[in-house]
Amino acid sequence: MPTVSRTFTVNATPDKVVEYLSDFSHAEEWDPGTEKCVRVDDGPVKIGSSWHNESKIAGVSTELTYTLKTLTADTIVLVGENKTATSTETMEVKPAGAGTELTYTNEIELHGAAKIGAPAMKLVFEKVGVDTEKQLTEVLNGLPA
Repeated sequence: MPTVSRTFTVNATPDKVVEYLSDFSHAEEWDPGTEKCVRVDDGPVKIGSSWHNESKIAGVSTELTYTLKTLTADTIVLVGENKTATSTETMEVKPAGAGTELTYTNEIELHGAAKIGAPAMKLVFEKVGVDTEKQLTEVLNGLPA
């Protein structure tokens, strides 16, 4: 199971980071692979909220339905699923001075024949992890105070 994890500090406060990241439609702004991410349901973002995500990574397009599984003051867990993969994105926040230390972890579980590609996917996702950290840092540092 390919797993990528990064820990870094941003200027935004923990509450702003959680508010922003819990609405997964923002993935279009911070996730370099996401091309489109649209909320499926409506109302306030809460556990059970879901999004249709269209991504392209290393030239391969995929669509997943993400569901918000955990939402607390310091942890967000989103799980994206389709027939070939389950992607679990965990974001843990804690105060760091005037800003936030964010640990972003993405675990990808491949299903069926797709499991054969797991070793190669690890290399691809390490590169994606670097790009995600950079883009996420820029976006979170740009949030209004």
